Amino acid sequence: MVWGWPRRVNWVKLHSKIRIWTGIFLLIAVLALPFLKPVQQYLSIPDEIVTLNNTASPLDVPALGTNVSIDSSGESIQAMDSSVFYPKEQGNSQLMYEAAGFPMKKVDVSVLEDIRVVPGGQSIGVQLHTLGVLVVGHHQIKTEDGMVSPGEKADIQVGDVILKINGEKIKEMEDVKPFVKEAGKENKELTLTVKRDNETIETTLDPAKDEKEGEYRIGLYIRDSAAGIGTMTFYDPETKNYGALGHVISDMDTQKPIEIHNGSIVRSNVTSIEKGNDGDPGEKQAKFSVKDKKIGSITKNSPFGIFGKLNKPIKNGEYDKPMPIALSHQVKEGPAKILTVLEGEEVEAFDVKVVSSVPQKFPAKKGMVIQITDEELLNKTGGIVQGMSGSPIIQDGKIIGAVTHVFVNDSTSGYGVHIEWMLQEAGIKVKEQSKKEEAS
Repeated sequence: MVWGWPRRVNWVKLHSKIRIWTGIFLLIAVLALPFLKPVQQYLSIPDEIVTLNNTASPLDVPALGTNVSIDSSGESIQAMDSSVFYPKEQGNSQLMYEAAGFPMKKVDVSVLEDIRVVPGGQSIGVQLHTLGVLVVGHHQIKTEDGMVSPGEKADIQVGDVILKINGEKIKEMEDVKPFVKEAGKENKELTLTVKRDNETIETTLDPAKDEKEGEYRIGLYIRDSAAGIGTMTFYDPETKNYGALGHVISDMDTQKPIEIHNGSIVRSNVTSIEKGNDGDPGEKQAKFSVKDKKIGSITKNSPFGIFGKLNKPIKNGEYDKPMPIALSHQVKEGPAKILTVLEGEEVEAFDVKVVSSVPQKFPAKKGMVIQITDEELLNKTGGIVQGMSGSPIIQDGKIIGAVTHVFVNDSTSGYGVHIEWMLQEAGIKVKEQSKKEEAS
């Protein structure tokens, strides 16, 4: 037997294989790391916790299986156990997460002033007067030279708001006619100041004489007011500031938000319900008169509803005392109630379910998805119907938001807006206090 030398090891190839397998192992470890429970728990700890100064509302803190203690620099919260804290006083503090006695993560805690408002639910009639007059369409005028539309020729667009004519402010439709009549007689052009979106422009318009009626016209359909019904969401018993609807009021023809000069709300009486179905949302039928005694003014029409001041407190018969609110991150999936009117002026409470809620640091619409679960409400309305917008949503004794929209393909479900954004629009500061204290 002939003995040979041991086989030579190719160290270059071996080193290359080790590098490849090490890379694969590290890649698997990196991909798997976020799925490990301890890591998920750690990542679930927020950098900042904001809560209200309400001793009835515990502050839930992810426990992570570690010790949680109050940092020595803060005294505004009190530890009850390893995962729940109760706000004690307004101000800023910090929580320190510890593991085996070693600090892991420091979390800023802001305890805001407790805010309480009275929930609504009442059906209200709404009348808005536009800022200037709103252009909602063009029309052709039969003249000696054929069919013309002076407004279209002057490049006045649907959705434009006519603010001034010849330098004079226009507040209502009746203000336009004298200018048109005078311009026609003197064969002069009109100078129009027009607001288009966020831009103000000037243009000239030459009125045309209607051959049939003998009057001068501008070839524009205009409107100076709008009316409808909705639901009161809340009011502040101290300032009488209120919020309603939960969404902007848009013109039915232009689909653009109505810029208001002023407006008012009155009581509304629900006479019947047009039941909704999937693909065909229902509607509340109600009556009110703009000549009725006004219960409040409208000073703002925003993406989060209409806002103004009540002339005097109003009651709903269900929850007539101020209630605490919940911030967006405090809203939970699960049972809740809405307050709304189905007949006459009687406010009733109905069961709903919060299907999902998105914590929001900045104002945003459609923060919640809710589903009607109350059999009585489903039998009478089929779910969410027009006119129900603004119905306050209550969960665990707190106002969390308002109903805003119905899903076209599922009349039992729809969107809701978080209450904190409506409060902000009403001039009731929610988070401003914490910012001031951080700066001081």
